[in-house]
Amino acid sequence: MPHFAKTGLPFYDALVEHDLIIPVGVPGAFGRGAVFEDVLRRFDAVVSRVAKDDGAEHMLFPPIIDRRVFEKSEFMDSFPQLAGSVFSFAGNDEQHSELRERIRAQRPWSELLSMTGVVLSPAACYPVYPIFTGTLSERGRLVDMQNWVFRHEPSPEPTRMQAFRVREFVRAGTADTVVRWRDMWLERGLTLLRSLGLPARSVAASDPFFGRGGRMLAASQREQELKFEVVIPIVSEDAPTAVCSFNYHQEHFGKIFSIYTPDGAIAQTACLGFGMERVAMALFATHGFVPTEWPRAVREALGP
Repeated sequence: MPHFAKTGLPFYDALVEHDLIIPVGVPGAFGRGAVFEDVLRRFDAVVSRVAKDDGAEHMLFPPIIDRRVFEKSEFMDSFPQLAGSVFSFAGNDEQHSELRERIRAQRPWSELLSMTGVVLSPAACYPVYPIFTGTLSERGRLVDMQNWVFRHEPSPEPTRMQAFRVREFVRAGTADTVVRWRDMWLERGLTLLRSLGLPARSVAASDPFFGRGGRMLAASQREQELKFEVVIPIVSEDAPTAVCSFNYHQEHFGKIFSIYTPDGAIAQTACLGFGMERVAMALFATHGFVPTEWPRAVREALGP
């Protein structure tokens, strides 16, 4: 049973009552309190210790990406319902006056804005693939980063956020190199999360593809075992929450961004991401809302 059930409060309300999250009036968005951020930081440090000898390149990107890269990625072919474009005002004085009047009158004003050259990043790994363009070295490339991600999924359920952080690793190289790396991290991720007293297990999964055709894509993704998730009960025992995702893209991004192995073949890629807020919530749901009262082994694993 998730620990919050003992409080008699819904999970969201329990997080708020303990000052772990801060309501901001928008479903799927909230502030993070100091204790929440401390737990998230400690988990991030655990991941860093586990991955310290992997030889990854460390990068950090803003929560926006070049709209041309976004369009090239084909994200809108599969997930248009999740995307967030950035619009801004570029009009004249007359149009500005109309904009102000409409806002004050609480009338629609979006048509007075125009699309900018950036979109909100829909996946932590997307900024990396254009950097890989060209021929990889024999060892391929491995990148480690923590980025903000936007998904248009407004929900009162706290684990479904519109903006969240992902600790992401991206591997590019030959098929054998990429698959071995993914399988290694699947076991490593399970071991890491279980070391924190979390009842983690892996399941074959699929992405939320849009529309009728999306159901076929999802079935194919599951059949080929291209996506795995590590799930933990947070708000429900019957429907555990994905806290870690492993995606094998095969040649998809290699083709789009012209990434090659030394023998001239199209490179393959895979990524794995820890949902940082979701892992923190899993710790609170499992062990309680006061970290100083968590089991000693968990506190020691998270470090000083």
